[in-house]
Amino acid sequence: MPGSRFFLRAVLMLLSTGLLISTGCSSSKPAATATSPVAEGYARALKLYDKRDYQSAVFGLESLLFTSRATALEDDIIYLLGMSYYQSGDYLLAADMFARLQQMTLSPFARTAQFMSAKSYEHLSPHFELDQQYTRKAIDEFALYLELYPVPDAAKSTSDADTWKELLKINPDNISYKQNYAKAIAQFSRIDSLKYSEKAIGTLKEKLAKNTYFIARQYVQLGKYKAAGIFFDEVISRYPDTIYNKPALEGKIDMQIKRKKWFDAGITLDQYLQLYPDKQKEMKGIKDKIVQNSKS
Repeated sequence: MPGSRFFLRAVLMLLSTGLLISTGCSSSKPAATATSPVAEGYARALKLYDKRDYQSAVFGLESLLFTSRATALEDDIIYLLGMSYYQSGDYLLAADMFARLQQMTLSPFARTAQFMSAKSYEHLSPHFELDQQYTRKAIDEFALYLELYPVPDAAKSTSDADTWKELLKINPDNISYKQNYAKAIAQFSRIDSLKYSEKAIGTLKEKLAKNTYFIARQYVQLGKYKAAGIFFDEVISRYPDTIYNKPALEGKIDMQIKRKKWFDAGITLDQYLQLYPDKQKEMKGIKDKIVQNSKS
C-alpha cells in the first residue's frame, strides 16, 4: 500500500481523535487484496466518523469485519470500528477491537490501540465502592503501554520536526518529507500519551486504595477487627504512595490495640513515625499506652 494513502488517512484520524499515529503502510498485505466493496465501505464509514455520526459508522464497519479479513484494509477497519465504539461510549466493545489490533504486531495502529485499550477500561472503571475489575485492567493496560512504548527523546523529536519542516518549505510536495515530518510530530503525541498514562495509573491506584480502605472501615464498624486489619495491611503494602497509606497505618495500629496485640502495635507505630515524624507529639499518648501494656 502506498505510504501516501496511509498518511492522508492518518491525518483524518488525527483530527478526529487527537492521537498521533506513526505513518507507514497499514499492513504487510498487498493493496490489491482490498476489494472494491470493502474499500468503498471503509470510505463511507470514514466520512461518517468525520461527521461524528459514530453509530452509522459502526453499522457500516461491522458489516465489513468478515469481508475485510486478509485484505489490506483489515486493520484500518478494526481500528476505525474501535474508535467508533469508543466515541459512542461502547467502551467494552472498543476495548475488544483494540485488543485485536494489539495482536496484529505489524499494524501501525498497534501502539495507538494499546493506549486506547487502556483509556477504554479507564472509562469502564466504576465508583470506588463497586467491583474494581476494570480499574485493575486499566492500570495493567496503561502499564503495558509504558513498557512497550517508552518515552522518546524529546530533543531529537524537536530537532527532527524542525528539519523536516524546513525541507517542506523548500519542497512542499515531497511525500517523503511529509511522512518524516508526520513521524517527528507523532513523537510529541507519544510523550503526551505517556504522561497521561502515568497520571492515569496514579489516579486509578488512588481509587483502588480508597476501595480497600473503605472495606476496612466497614469491618471496623462491624467490630471485625482482624478482618479490618487485613484490609488496612493491603492498603499499606499495595498502595503506599497513595493518600490512604497514612490513615491505613493509623487504622492498623488501632486494630492491633483493640486486639491487644501490643508488640505488633509498637512495630506498626514505629513504622508510622518513620514515615510521619511530625506526628511524634500527636502519637505520644498511644505510644505510652503501648509501652505500658507491653511491660505487663
